[in-house]
Amino acid sequence: MVECQLCPHHCHIASGKTGRCRSRRNEGGQLVSDAYAHPCALAIDPVEKKPLYHFHPGTQCLSIACTGCNFRCLNCQNHEISQAAPHEVRSTTLTPDEVVSLCEEHRCPGIAYTYTEPLTYLEYVSDMARLAHERGLWNILVTAGYVCREPLGDLLPFLDAANIDIKAFSDEHYKKVCGGRLQPVLDTILAMRDAGVWIELTNLIIPGVNDDMDMIREMCQWMTGHQLHDVPLHLSRFFPHYRMRHLPPTPVKTLRQAKAIAMDSGLRHVYLGNV
Repeated sequence: MVECQLCPHHCHIASGKTGRCRSRRNEGGQLVSDAYAHPCALAIDPVEKKPLYHFHPGTQCLSIACTGCNFRCLNCQNHEISQAAPHEVRSTTLTPDEVVSLCEEHRCPGIAYTYTEPLTYLEYVSDMARLAHERGLWNILVTAGYVCREPLGDLLPFLDAANIDIKAFSDEHYKKVCGGRLQPVLDTILAMRDAGVWIELTNLIIPGVNDDMDMIREMCQWMTGHQLHDVPLHLSRFFPHYRMRHLPPTPVKTLRQAKAIAMDSGLRHVYLGNV
C-alpha cells in the first residue's frame, strides 16, 4: 500500500491500483503517473478562454491536457477526459521538450495546463513548466486548486498565472457535488497570491445548487477580507451537462444579481461568463 501525498484525499493505493484521479498508480510500491507524457488534448486558445482577462489579453496559448481529476463534479463539462483513466482515452506521446518546442513553433508565448485537473499529473506539468520558464515562455494553470501545500510549492516558482475554480463557498457543496472540501482550495488561492502568481477566480453558478446570494456574498467578503479586491472574478452561467442535465440554465438575472453583490462587496473586476 502506498499513500499518495499530492492532494488532500491522501489515497491509500494497493499494488497495481490507481488513486481517486485514476492516473496515479502503485507499481511495486512506487507511485507512478500513467498520464505522464500522454496528452489527450492539445489546442491553441485565446488566453481569455481560460478565462484570464487581465493576463496579456489578446494573446494565445498552447493548451494541453491529460486525463484525470481528483474531483467528481456532477456538472463536469469535460467528463469524457477528466473522469477517465489514461488507457481509456485516445492520446499521443509528447515529452516535455516536445511540448515546449511545439509552443515555440506555433509562436505561442505560453502554455496553459487546462481542460482536466493538471495537478493530478503534476510531474509532467512541472517538467514542462521548468523548460518553458527557462525558454522565456509563460505557464498558465487552470485548476480546481485541490492540492497539498508541499507539491504545489514545488510548482509555484514556474507559474505565471492561474485561474482557480471556486465551486461554491460551502464545504457541504464540495462534499456533495465535487467529493472534496473547500478549505484546501482557499489555501491554494492564498499560496499562489503570496508567490506572486497572477490569479483570477471562477464561480459557476448552478440554479438551486449554489446560487444562494448569501453564500455568494460570503465568498466575495472572503476575497476582500484577504486583500483580493483586484483579483478578477468570473461568474459563469451553467448549462445542463453530465449528471445535472435535469437542471435549467442559470437565468442571466441571477448572474447580474451576483455581480451586483460582488461589486458592492468591494471587488473591482467582475465578469459574467457563458452569456
